Amino acid sequence: MSLLERLFAIAPIRKTLWRLWYPFLTRRLRTHDVLFLNYAFQTDPPIGLDLTSADEPHRASIQLYHHVASQIDLTGLQMLEVSCGHGGGAAWITRHLHPAHFTGLDLNPLGIRFCQQRHPLPNLNFIQGDAQSLPFADASLDAVLNLEASHCYPDFPGFLANVHRVLRPGGHLLYADFRFAEDLAPWQHALSSSPLTLIHQRDISPDVLRGMDMNAQRSRELVRTCLPSFLHGLGSDFAAVPGSRVYDALKNQQLSYHSALLKKETQPAS
Repeated sequence: MSLLERLFAIAPIRKTLWRLWYPFLTRRLRTHDVLFLNYAFQTDPPIGLDLTSADEPHRASIQLYHHVASQIDLTGLQMLEVSCGHGGGAAWITRHLHPAHFTGLDLNPLGIRFCQQRHPLPNLNFIQGDAQSLPFADASLDAVLNLEASHCYPDFPGFLANVHRVLRPGGHLLYADFRFAEDLAPWQHALSSSPLTLIHQRDISPDVLRGMDMNAQRSRELVRTCLPSFLHGLGSDFAAVPGSRVYDALKNQQLSYHSALLKKETQPAS
């Protein structure tokens, strides 16, 4: 493990490093029009989404968004994505799943600027903000999407409590992320003991692994061309290319990737 990888593993300084990493990544990737920073998803047999020619190159990443976001009907809802990255998922959902309004929020100001320029769609806006302190009024949203980001947060239970605050009664958290084996028990405890009700949860590790394989060639090329050589190891891990630590951990079941649906109940639990 490199020095940078060791530093990312230390919880007290992780958030500061993420604050530096993502703007750096945006500077390196924006000229390559990288719209998705998430891993990917491929069922067996394939899910069979009908995509446009513009969306087809992003199929594996879009399929992960579709799997998570389509757990409920989003038509006409006020929706937020926390940690929206480069906005590809937010734009696809806005175009195809028809929420009334979609806001993408991210800590990375350069990423937000990229999103604003790249995805000029009606009913879609992007703002800079912190997942740990959501800048929304109490009970103002119908759905919150959080995909492959919460492992970066220093206070995951606090994040869940904040989502509960901004959701209207009956609103949902559409969620997916991963944890290494040593972090699995506290992750599960946080999900099951949060103010939100855990409706269902699914281990989608095999589907994500197949998606990583689909994206492998492009991911390797982006690491090679966009990052300096001393960051190739960290970049390969971030992109989870075959042979990287993250890819191998998922393949060997030392890392688990789950999707879940959580709900804010209409009445407080008695």
